[in-house]
Amino acid sequence: MKKIVIIGGGAAGLMAAVGAAKEMGNAPYSITVIEKNSRPARKVMITGKGRCNVTNNCDENALISNTPKNGKFLYSAFSNFNSQDTINFFEENGVPLKTERGNRVFPVSDKSVDIVDALVNAVRKNAQIIEGEAQVILAPSGFVTAVKLADGKIIDADSVIVATGGMSYPTTGSTGDGYRMAKALGHTVTNLTPSLVGLECHEGFCTRLAGLSLKNVTLSVFEEGKKKPLYKEMGEMLFTHTGISGPLTLSASAHLRYMEKKNYFAEIDLKPALDEAQLDKRLLRDFEESLNRDFANSLDKLLPKSIIPVIINMSGIAPHTKVNQISREQRTALINAIKHFKLSITGFRPIEEAIITSGGISVKEIDPATMMSKLIGGLFFAGEIIDVDAYTGGFNLQIAFSTGVLAGENAARYEREV
Repeated sequence: MKKIVIIGGGAAGLMAAVGAAKEMGNAPYSITVIEKNSRPARKVMITGKGRCNVTNNCDENALISNTPKNGKFLYSAFSNFNSQDTINFFEENGVPLKTERGNRVFPVSDKSVDIVDALVNAVRKNAQIIEGEAQVILAPSGFVTAVKLADGKIIDADSVIVATGGMSYPTTGSTGDGYRMAKALGHTVTNLTPSLVGLECHEGFCTRLAGLSLKNVTLSVFEEGKKKPLYKEMGEMLFTHTGISGPLTLSASAHLRYMEKKNYFAEIDLKPALDEAQLDKRLLRDFEESLNRDFANSLDKLLPKSIIPVIINMSGIAPHTKVNQISREQRTALINAIKHFKLSITGFRPIEEAIITSGGISVKEIDPATMMSKLIGGLFFAGEIIDVDAYTGGFNLQIAFSTGVLAGENAARYEREV
């Protein structure tokens, strides 16, 4: 009987079990998923603010282009199991899905628990999920033979799939165990940094603006000294006590690859629908309605109340200046503050707060056609533990599903070379 052991009962590990079972068909086999939590897929439960953005309804090329870190490595995985396959899988397992803005796919119920239950139920038809903590992968002579648990139990294996996730959200079970076990077998773990995470900023006014949500603004992120933005998108974001967060910020963070070596700054266009000439006309119109009003009380119709004192300070115009005394040069400074609201980025929020971990097992040591280790026979990797990561929008879960299925299928096919 062929024995497949999967370490990690998250999105990648569970889908690996589905892929392995499908490949084995009626052959005698056993599939064991080892999960350290009492309930599998805890991280899936909290994705998409509890709604679960399960995938992105796009083709393979779009999946790759939205995976800035080693996207081409995933060509075989995406070709083998793409977004439509994910959609079909969940709908066939009783979860109707819907596509929203940005091709984001969610369950019609808006409940992530429906996705988790469908995945777990599909796995349990052909595999066992046991609660336990894998500690060591045994691989004498360069081939896996078993997995040893923290309680000393040994589970024999013909092939092992490591799908333990990254370092983000450790309360869900992603505590870096897989990196340690892979390193012990000779694998390289690249630099681990947070991605899809809030950004910390130097400006003290962020604390005063904490909780302010901005909609329909454009966020641009630049590397200091470069004119072309690394990232520019319109949408929603918010201020926190330490900087900025929200959808735009999380997406932008994925582009900041060298935080320790380079300096970055952000610019917010608070009125992207208006160019500078149009905004100037708008200001003149607002000023004409209250010629004797103080400048400090003239921007209520244009901007959120809490950000007005910051904008006034940036403009350099004295708050008690009457609007009928504001010069063209001063209006230009005001427009610049509104269209180029600048923030100095000092770092990421802690990796524990990140949606995903950037970095992981080097793709140079994994066969992209099978997800099998190039160093150890019968050892496979799936999901976030691999050095690939994508933008927000369902892409990272699709990576987990695609690499999981590919690893599962090939773990089932694997025959040790004698």
